Amino acid sequence: MKSKKIPIAKLGKSYGVKGWQKIHLLTDFPEQFKEGKTFSSDKTDLTIEKIDLKRNLVKFKGIDTPEDAKKITNRMLYTTEEETRENIKLKDNEYFWFDIEGCEVFENGKKLGRVKEIERADVDYLIINTDENLIKEGYPKRFLIDFKRHVKEVDIDNKKIQANGAIDILESLR
Repeated sequence: MKSKKIPIAKLGKSYGVKGWQKIHLLTDFPEQFKEGKTFSSDKTDLTIEKIDLKRNLVKFKGIDTPEDAKKITNRMLYTTEEETRENIKLKDNEYFWFDIEGCEVFENGKKLGRVKEIERADVDYLIINTDENLIKEGYPKRFLIDFKRHVKEVDIDNKKIQANGAIDILESLR
């Protein structure tokens, strides 16, 4: 099975005359970006020659002019779930979003739905596809819960999340 590609950065405009360019991180783990590290891109692999994360700048091997850098502007850089697990060590009660997606959400033993995706803003919201049985009872097809506020327990191995207050959110949308 081929590993799913995870977008972790988008390349911005060129910077200076030596092929540097802006990098817009899409990850909570900037430590992944190191000199010599190769990432897959939309059309080719790119290897970091130099990086300045304080200024959000990156220089790739073989990209030596502003014209070269412009050719890869707006490309995405990707990693895989396997590389992420290998390179990033999580603390207790920290999770990779790709592990949260697909988890079933329960409250007081009642299945509420399944996490479709995560919406990142000032608050991390879980976008949940409501369970079919609840939809038949007149509940909305989707709803959001605040991860920090409403998630009580996460069991990645069994793909289950225990929520608190999510039923109230569903009830208010009915």
